[in-house]
Amino acid sequence: MNLEQMKRKYAYTLARVGLNVQKGQPVLVEAAIEGAYFTPIFAEECYKLGASNVIVHYLDEPNLKVAAKYRSDADVRKVEDWEERQHQKYLDEGACYVRLESVNPLLMADVPEAQANAIFAHTDAIRNIMRAASREKHCQWLIAMIPTQEWAEFIMKDVPKENALEELWKLLLKLCYIDETNDVIATWEAKGERTSERGLKIDSYNFTKLHFTAGNGTDLTVTLTPYSKFGFKRPKDMPMPKGFVPFRANIPTEEICTSPEKFGTEGVVYSSRPLVLGGKSVENFGFRFEKGKVVEVIANEGKEMLEALVAMDENAGYLGEVALVDYHSPISMSNIVYYTTLIDENASCHLALGRALGRPLAEDSPWTFNDSVIHIDFMVGTPDMHIVGTTEDGQEVVVFDQGDFVL
Repeated sequence: MNLEQMKRKYAYTLARVGLNVQKGQPVLVEAAIEGAYFTPIFAEECYKLGASNVIVHYLDEPNLKVAAKYRSDADVRKVEDWEERQHQKYLDEGACYVRLESVNPLLMADVPEAQANAIFAHTDAIRNIMRAASREKHCQWLIAMIPTQEWAEFIMKDVPKENALEELWKLLLKLCYIDETNDVIATWEAKGERTSERGLKIDSYNFTKLHFTAGNGTDLTVTLTPYSKFGFKRPKDMPMPKGFVPFRANIPTEEICTSPEKFGTEGVVYSSRPLVLGGKSVENFGFRFEKGKVVEVIANEGKEMLEALVAMDENAGYLGEVALVDYHSPISMSNIVYYTTLIDENASCHLALGRALGRPLAEDSPWTFNDSVIHIDFMVGTPDMHIVGTTEDGQEVVVFDQGDFVL
């Protein structure tokens, strides 16, 4: 394998399959500063597709860590006018948006929870500028990863340090269905069809509830609405919305997902993989829900951060997403915890606190989708995950058994 060529094929996949960059379109990039070696490769592939401009803003967590140590909590959280303008200008010009993340799990290990939470709040507030554009302007967006030495060494401890980065690149390419000979456009189109078919099959049962249970203590019921759809297939006679550009928001991805009823979650759920907030990892936690809302955070470590998270606004403690993923997915079967939500959420069924997917329902609807400044996924899937769906007529149907789909 010529790894340099494969990095370029990966960049092309992100630009063409993920963002689907259009001719004359600006591309707004948030990139982890540790991944600066890759951004010129990605930018060039965007330009080859006709991008008018590729604007790169680096997320510099090492400097944010220092700032949080010496500045007030309020100052760290604050988004300056210039920060907003440098993003909004290009979004108003029709830019699409990509987040090229990386992982350095040890960077924030010694940071107090309050400081880490302030860093998270600042970063997430800036990202909300782009999220608003995706909802209001229907611009394309994408989240993807850049392998780095720090990340590779942390998650691939059995690999010699000098080989770790190359091995992480090879693994990421595999998880993204990229090899030396395949047509990535055709590969991802076929994958999308399979995912859609599974979602449509779930939808055909018209489930009103999903009941999650697992040996770790999870016993959670999530209410679905008539608008909670896991799959979508546009009728041939239905035109695309004006100006809409198809794209894939996450690479890699294995999930089917939807938004639940805001006030319909009951019970307790426990995490199955770490959650990284403000660069700081939180593990072995849970939430207890009543009438849709988190009423108890269960954690020995990171409890302060999680309690701050569900208090970010009045709706942060409600669910905005429920996603189903086979436990024996390719990502899970790699037997690695990646310490990044993008990949770890595609190794496991997961839920998200905060903002629902898509647009809110009509004001006169008897159902409610949540809205919040946050949307934070956390992983709950286990090898023994059991999910039972309840249909409109009260029939119970097993959806998952021993961690995997059985429908």
